Amino acid sequence: MGHMTSAVSIMCVLPDLLGTYGDAGNEIALVHRLRARDIPVEVVRVEPGDPVPTSGDIYLLGGGEDRAQALATELIGGSLAHAVDDGATVFGVCAGLQIMGRSFTDSSGATYRGLGLLDVVTEPLARRAVGEAVIECDLPGVGRIVGFENHRGGTRLSAGALPLGTVASGVGNGLTAGTEGAWSGRVLGTYLHGPVLALNPALADQILGWTLGELAPIDDGLAQRARSLRAP
Repeated sequence: MGHMTSAVSIMCVLPDLLGTYGDAGNEIALVHRLRARDIPVEVVRVEPGDPVPTSGDIYLLGGGEDRAQALATELIGGSLAHAVDDGATVFGVCAGLQIMGRSFTDSSGATYRGLGLLDVVTEPLARRAVGEAVIECDLPGVGRIVGFENHRGGTRLSAGALPLGTVASGVGNGLTAGTEGAWSGRVLGTYLHGPVLALNPALADQILGWTLGELAPIDDGLAQRARSLRAP
C-alpha cells in the first residue's frame, strides 16, 4: 500500500471486549508516533456486530476476561487470517496474545480454538502472574522493554513461533520458561500492559516499520522519562 498518499489504517478490534488494563493506550501511542512524523492515520474501532475489515494495516487486540476472550474469538472468525495473508500487522496483548494462538484453555478447564495466527497454546498457570516485568527483546534494535503483567494463562511456544524476548524480571509466558510473548511474520503478542507501546517507543516503531519501512526518528524525551520511572 502506498502510504505517501494514503493513511495508515489502525483497526482496534472489539475494544469494549478486549480493552482492560488500559490497552487502548497502544492505539494512542501509534497514532502519536505517526502524527509526529506527519504520516496520515485513520483509526477504526470494530464493535460487536461489525464485520472485521480485512483491508487494515495494523490490528490491535487488548486484554479481557475469559468469557470476553471466547466471544471475541468467535466474532473475529477468519477475518484476521485474511488480513495477515494480505500483509497486515497484528499486535495482541494478554488475552489478545492468547486468542491469536491455536487454542486456549480457561480457568474452568474449557478449551477454545484460537485464531491460528501464532503457533502457541495457552493453559492455566499454577498461580496468577502479577507484577512489573522486564524483558530483553529479541527484535533487532528494540532492546529492553518494560511493562506490567496480570494473567492466569500461560503460553507454550511451538516450532512456528519465536519468543518476543527473554525474561529479566517477572514471569512472562510461564509454560515456555524464561520467555515472554511470541511472534511470527507480522503477528506479535505479549503479556505486557502499561500500555506497552507507550512505555516502549522502540517496540511501537518496530510495529509501524513492518507497515512503513524505515522511519524518521522523533523526539522520545517524554517516553524515555516514563521508562526510567518504570524500570526497576
